Amino acid sequence: MTAPSPKKLLNVLRGDQEAIPPMWLMRQAGRYLPEYRELRAQKGGFLELAYDSEAATEITIQPIRRFGFDAAILFSDILVIPHAMGQDLWFETGEGPRLAPRLAQSALEDFIPAPERLRPVLDTVRKVSDSLLPETTFLGFAGSPWTVATYMVHGQGSKDQSEARRMAHVEPERFSALVEAIITATVDYLAGQIEAGVDAVQLFDSWAGSLSPAQFEKWVIVPNAEIVRRLKARHPDAPIIGFPKGAGGKLAAYAEGTGVDALGLDETVDPHWANRELPRDLPVQGNLDPLALIAGGSDLTSAVDNILSAFTDRPHVFNLGHGILPDTPIEHVQRLLTLVRKG
Repeated sequence: MTAPSPKKLLNVLRGDQEAIPPMWLMRQAGRYLPEYRELRAQKGGFLELAYDSEAATEITIQPIRRFGFDAAILFSDILVIPHAMGQDLWFETGEGPRLAPRLAQSALEDFIPAPERLRPVLDTVRKVSDSLLPETTFLGFAGSPWTVATYMVHGQGSKDQSEARRMAHVEPERFSALVEAIITATVDYLAGQIEAGVDAVQLFDSWAGSLSPAQFEKWVIVPNAEIVRRLKARHPDAPIIGFPKGAGGKLAAYAEGTGVDALGLDETVDPHWANRELPRDLPVQGNLDPLALIAGGSDLTSAVDNILSAFTDRPHVFNLGHGILPDTPIEHVQRLLTLVRKG
């Protein structure tokens, strides 16, 4: 059994309960912080920041310095994996990421892998790890295969992931080969993060909610289970958080089928339902609506109280149900910390 750590959040991911849940926020290093906006104005676009290890280190640490969250999360992006697999990656101002050539119109075999593109990210991990206080958990992350594949096929984000869903149905062998390639690259990448200094990792499956139950089993549960299996073989003590956004009633099947150590819940999940339906000792993470954080006031207070009351008898990491929004007032984040940590 792993010995207790001074990192409370890491201990919770390993199954311990805390009277006051540790907390961090998805996208806590980002556009809602004036210090981030200032650095971005100096350095350029998002990808330039993510691949600049000095800048990415500073951005990762900014919310810890300001708020004292219990965890820092690596400043990067899930699409560095397809970039390392050989797709071109850039960000259009105001529109988001672009990948080319799109796999809907090209072949994975034509890509020239470029794993060296991940070196600055791992440099960031080492620098952040050397800079954090002993009680701060350091989280790495990657995108889950289904979500990453949707971007690789379509070349950008999409509302219904129709091109990837079509390929999965019409060309299952081709889509399966793509998913396997993403699994292999992701396991190596996450193992590299752990070896460079992260304590735990999160798998983001942002588009998991767009699949039918059978397709969810095939393209979400099975690939994530394979990542967990392979990564645990290399790093058995590093907890893995699964975050299948939009999974809803399929969450229990995901938890059982993947073997993740902790489960992230999005804001659409009733926390009391989750506490009843999920495996009894499974640590959970979440799940405040990011818009309640923007609203503040009584909406924020009641939402926080509801979540805290739901998870009094299981390991719980307080978080949002998705990423913090850019127009979130700083004072509302500080208020959230006060509400959660009031004891």
